[in-house]
Amino acid sequence: MKLTTRIFGEVEIDDSKIICFPNGIIGFPDLQKFTLMHDEEQGSGTIKWLQSIDEPNFAMPVMDPLVVCPDYKPLVDKTEVEAIGELSEDDMLVLVTVTVPHDLTKMTVNLKGPFIINTKEMKASQTIIDNDEYPVKFPIYDILQKNKEKG
Repeated sequence: MKLTTRIFGEVEIDDSKIICFPNGIIGFPDLQKFTLMHDEEQGSGTIKWLQSIDEPNFAMPVMDPLVVCPDYKPLVDKTEVEAIGELSEDDMLVLVTVTVPHDLTKMTVNLKGPFIINTKEMKASQTIIDNDEYPVKFPIYDILQKNKEKG
């Protein structure tokens, strides 16, 4: 399937790479089909893009929360993820949205509303978690800089 995106231009999307969000995502219930993309020059290391298939101009930066919060263990209400099938650790991918303001030192991730992806079924859900210790705006700039230095 060919898709003309705002960030990546015209791209070919393999049907097997389409992730279905049966309930859409928070704030965008009508957007149900997405794919994960990354900038070839930057590699797939840190930030990826959750690219909408339904609305090619819509894409949001996402990342693995363990990169910036190694002990991240969200408490997910099982009823919130029933629609995406049986989850096992091997088939589960957890991603969080990244907010990238003009001042990069203010970059944050949303640890409160992760995307839970069943990679076997290619179905996903965005959920609000019960853990109070995980904020909506978790600062990550300094952590990313330290990770880069360790590199």
